[in-house]
Amino acid sequence: MSDFMDKAKDFADKHDKQVDEGIDKAGDQIDQRTGGKYDEQIDKGVDQAQQRTGAGDTQP
Repeated sequence: MSDFMDKAKDFADKHDKQVDEGIDKAGDQIDQRTGGKYDEQIDKGVDQAQQRTGAGDTQP
């Protein structure tokens, strides 16, 4: 399992912008499906996930 996690982290480091965009799109889909009911919580989760991926956050 450790090998998988290492590969996933390496991928996220090399493709930070694409990973951040994917996380953002997933957050938008969840927000849409919940009718905006949990907008603040979703935005917070998206921000935290983006900060933990890649070599550095590419989103403001």
